[in-house]
Amino acid sequence: MQDKQDGEIVFSRTIEATGAAAAPAPATSLLVVEDDENISTAIKEYFSRAGYSVTTASDGVAGVEAAGKNRPDVVVLDLMLPKMDGLAVCKELRQSNPQMPIIMLTAKDDIVDKVLGLEMGADDYINKPFSLREVEARIKSVLRRARAATATGDGKDETPIVRGHLRVDPVRREVTIAERHVDLTPKEFDLLRLFASNPGRVFPRKYLLEKIWDYSYEGYDRTIDSHINRLRAKIEDNPENPQLVLTVWGIGYKFTDAE
Repeated sequence: MQDKQDGEIVFSRTIEATGAAAAPAPATSLLVVEDDENISTAIKEYFSRAGYSVTTASDGVAGVEAAGKNRPDVVVLDLMLPKMDGLAVCKELRQSNPQMPIIMLTAKDDIVDKVLGLEMGADDYINKPFSLREVEARIKSVLRRARAATATGDGKDETPIVRGHLRVDPVRREVTIAERHVDLTPKEFDLLRLFASNPGRVFPRKYLLEKIWDYSYEGYDRTIDSHINRLRAKIEDNPENPQLVLTVWGIGYKFTDAE
């Protein structure tokens, strides 16, 4: 079934591709992991017409294999998949490629699944049913953020940040602690960079959600807490007694201003 909404095709059970996305940057590759053939085919046709290189997978295991083989620029990942669900796939992809942009497809208004997806490292989510224009907009958004993060830029705010044994390199997107390399997901890096750039400043959870996710995820405070816990596990000597990223009870978090 398909419904009209604001001049767009909105998909439910049956999907037909219509139109084409605007041309992306050269050689942009897209992996669609979706077991609904109608949805998968529609997305592939829509973006292939625009010059994207599109690969599809119909189950979670095949999705992980395709991502490892093809190294896509962005992954569109359904939550409910056979063999291996979307959350497990997201976790697996994050471990093998922390920087890979991932957009998760979730059931409408299922807040628990959205929160879990974000906690597992998804960069964004799209509610079902959705329009292909919405998918296009979200893909452009995560690609833009990913490319901006790796661009050299104009030199502003690109100087490595050094706090004791911690070194954060914004240009290379690299973090080291006492010469030990630390692998962070894009969101973990963005959080650490923001904190380390502003020692002593308190950041409310709501601000962090809007700043780091470029979105307002109302009611998703635990997403921030989960990311902070994982970040601490990677950068703190004792995550149970953090000395770098500190909790400000009832408000949010801050980076230590201790010398």
